[in-house]
Amino acid sequence: MRIIDAQIHLWASGTAPAHHWRSPFTVERALADMQAAGVSRAVNCPPLWDPAADEYADRAVLDHPDRFATMGGFPLDATADASSVDRALSRPGLLGLRFILPTPELGDRLASGALDWLFSAAHERQIPVALIVLPRYLPAVADIAGRYPRMRLVMDHLALSPFEKLPQAAAHFDDLLALARRPNIAVKATGVPGTATDPYPYPGTHELIRRAFNAFGAERVFWGTDITRLPCTWPEAVTMFTDELSWLKGRDLELVMGDALAAWIGWHR
Repeated sequence: MRIIDAQIHLWASGTAPAHHWRSPFTVERALADMQAAGVSRAVNCPPLWDPAADEYADRAVLDHPDRFATMGGFPLDATADASSVDRALSRPGLLGLRFILPTPELGDRLASGALDWLFSAAHERQIPVALIVLPRYLPAVADIAGRYPRMRLVMDHLALSPFEKLPQAAAHFDDLLALARRPNIAVKATGVPGTATDPYPYPGTHELIRRAFNAFGAERVFWGTDITRLPCTWPEAVTMFTDELSWLKGRDLELVMGDALAAWIGWHR
């Protein structure tokens, strides 16, 4: 079975936020840890806290094109336009875009249509876009997906808050599940152990994963870790899905663990 991690952060400098590891997570460390966990590939999302993260991502892809791909973005400031999308897509191994919209100001821009130029560009280019939004803006994401059906959206972390534990972290989970009616929206089941209040294999999180699976299906749920903020090892993050979810097996397991992600973002090399 090909296992692809839907989200990691590689960095060699800068100071990570408190919910991530203190020390850098380098390409060399990632490769060694992936080997130990049986992870074939990983999608690197260049972290905002490393000013050289984009260049580091480029080097990772150029040196290890069979192990890493990139989903990254650019500042959504007054200078950003469709040409910014093309510049981003010209980077080595960048298969899609990713944006964090953590403030009401950015959320309001999303809901008002002020960012529709971005989604229109993704629609025209038929590329994936990963998003993190405040929970109250999840319904706006459904509207955007309807307007731009050739853009493939991915919601990070099952829309669970990385700063809270269950059940508070999943207070808006029904709003995420409502997005499943849009066939061009998928979800990353990343960061889930970080919300748990029980030890490995984190059984308190399993029903959330199953509900997401039942809503989106195996072709739109992507396993991954965001490993640098998890309370478990990479092998445990793998076996939590491969060994501990008795209902996930066969072709469905293969899809969730990597094949579906590869198809969604076009990682065919």
